[in-house]
Amino acid sequence: MAVLQHEGTIEILYRDFTMPTGARFTTGYLARPDRIGAYPLVVLLPPLQGITPYVKDMARRLARHRYAVLVPDLTRGAHPGPDAPFDDLLAAYQRVGTRRALADIDDALAFAVNDPAGWAREGKVGVIGIDTGGSFAITYAAYRRRLVGALCVAYAPLAGDEHRELQVADALEMLPMAVLGLYGAEDPLVPAAGVDEAQRRNPHGRWILYEGVGHDFLDDDSDSYHHGAAGDAFARMLAVLASALG
Repeated sequence: MAVLQHEGTIEILYRDFTMPTGARFTTGYLARPDRIGAYPLVVLLPPLQGITPYVKDMARRLARHRYAVLVPDLTRGAHPGPDAPFDDLLAAYQRVGTRRALADIDDALAFAVNDPAGWAREGKVGVIGIDTGGSFAITYAAYRRRLVGALCVAYAPLAGDEHRELQVADALEMLPMAVLGLYGAEDPLVPAAGVDEAQRRNPHGRWILYEGVGHDFLDDDSDSYHHGAAGDAFARMLAVLASALG
């Protein structure tokens, strides 16, 4: 087996999958170790662009470090595609109600834990959210805090959701688990002052600003990709997951 050093050394399975969501079926992405055993479960919530290649890559890299990773499509198959105009991407995000998103994440976890193959360990889970997926990740961790052992978000919006019933600003004070927030100091979409406010509202969390880094710094297909920040961010996520989930 040939893998890059940063990926880890565990053989994995990875594929698109279909799972029941409410009264219908929807798709997502799954990556997990290809070995007998039950592994800590991580749900990875994708950015505005959807389940893109770098999101799948992150899921596979986490799986090589002995995590079972689910990436649900919270748009329920209605995502317009990563190359759609920004207004269409934003509209798809706005159509996802927060309570519906929480229910769909519940369904994803139930799908994993109840699989007869027994690859997902019962107990607390890790939640990772990127960009707009991070907003849902924060809200899910706040309102399902008995289920979540670790929360990691990267450049998640911290404001602008005042029209929603459940808002990120309120959820920040409801996070008893290990929390890691990763942001670029030069991000035009999430001001550094907002990250400082998140640290104030969630004082036990670690809210990190990378100097000279903008939005989308994890996406190696983006002009804003930053190799150093992306590598450090992934290492920090692994450390938080290992500490909280084993």
